[in-house]
Amino acid sequence: MLRRDTLKYLASGSIVLLSGLLKPITALAKWNDDAFSAVDYDEAIAAYFSNQEIKESDQITIGVHSVVENGAVVPVKIKTDLPNIESITIFVDKNPNPLIANFDLFPSCVGFISTRIKIQQSSNIIATVKSDGKIFSTRKFIEVHEGGCG
Repeated sequence: MLRRDTLKYLASGSIVLLSGLLKPITALAKWNDDAFSAVDYDEAIAAYFSNQEIKESDQITIGVHSVVENGAVVPVKIKTDLPNIESITIFVDKNPNPLIANFDLFPSCVGFISTRIKIQQSSNIIATVKSDGKIFSTRKFIEVHEGGCG
């Protein structure tokens, strides 16, 4: 009986721990159809950050090679030193759908993400960071030899 009780205790503790680290299901349900289906960068940015001012920031870095051979798998790292990060969003201005991904973070999280994206042709990768209710961005031009969105 002691082993079963211990396993129940561990299982319930794991569930509580995981539920504390993840955002509520209602946060996962929000999906901005207009922004994700936009075919133009200006449309995507207007749909996702409607009526919000976006400021350029040198406190955001995009870690990616300047030249990539295959745009189908491009590793990207985004790091920021801004305080109280709420989200990090990635755009590629010349992709068929410029809004690539959005990562909602808790303010206590480190401002860092690492992912792989597709890039159709040589273009800018734009990283936007929402910090303390304000939106900041930076961009980096990437030359692509073989597109990955076709």
